Amino acid sequence: MARPQIETFFRKLLPKGKRNLLYGTVDDRVFLQKEHRCPACSKPVENDKLKDNAFVCYHCNHHFRISAPERLRLLADNGEYQEFSAGLSTLNPLDFPEYEERYAAAREKSGLDEAVKTVVCKMKGREAVVIVMSFQFMGGSMGSVVGEKITRAILLAAQRGLPCVLFTASGGARMQEGIFSLMQMAKTSHAIALLERTGMPLFVVLTDPTTGGVTASFAMLGDVTLAEPEALIGFAGPRVIEGTIKQKLPEGFQRSEFLQQKGFVDRVVDRKAMKDMLAFLIDAHLTVQGAKK
Repeated sequence: MARPQIETFFRKLLPKGKRNLLYGTVDDRVFLQKEHRCPACSKPVENDKLKDNAFVCYHCNHHFRISAPERLRLLADNGEYQEFSAGLSTLNPLDFPEYEERYAAAREKSGLDEAVKTVVCKMKGREAVVIVMSFQFMGGSMGSVVGEKITRAILLAAQRGLPCVLFTASGGARMQEGIFSLMQMAKTSHAIALLERTGMPLFVVLTDPTTGGVTASFAMLGDVTLAEPEALIGFAGPRVIEGTIKQKLPEGFQRSEFLQQKGFVDRVVDRKAMKDMLAFLIDAHLTVQGAKK
């Protein structure tokens, strides 16, 4: 059976309205480019209209995956931000075959330097350190450079007394860097502990998908945890879990709404309302800090 026939077969097994998503394995932006319709509701979608609507389907509210520059243009006042730690590039510590070639190809294809961008910007006049991951770059995988940039950003927030906002989008640790990638879990978590000592908050926004070692470390350490609608959030994939526990998982398992019900996510927030929500959280934190003084 050819791949298109296989995908068609599995789509029929999914609930109506979600048949093109296949548990997040289909790149919705590529699907849109080829089919000119939403992968969730199958209705025609114009790219210009979609961009004006913050890359959210104006028929069914499906949130398309977006890159770090696209998100920052939506988030930062006037789309303006000051990037730092942009000159870092990875090595090949394990001499993993073809890693340099894949890394170069990812840069060329995505137009990004790495899977994360770290900036200082203002959101409705509130200054903050903002960290944004991009799934488009090697699946948002966390290598040593990603961990270093996130750590530097968190420590800068602690040093300057600024709130830190972290948008996650990742398939997990970068396998080509092995143990060096896994070490970033402890490294970033320690930086968050240092930020907590300063009294500055970390607001985490989980986007589709957030999985693996990223979920198992800094993604779940925020003072407030938000998520975009229908985002896939978890450690292992649903098929791996079902195969391990030999049980059928509940409907909506590992989606942001399900995690909100179970207490792992504080609130699911639409992308177009995210900037207002983050400004509100920053104001609330400053109010509490002022009351303590």
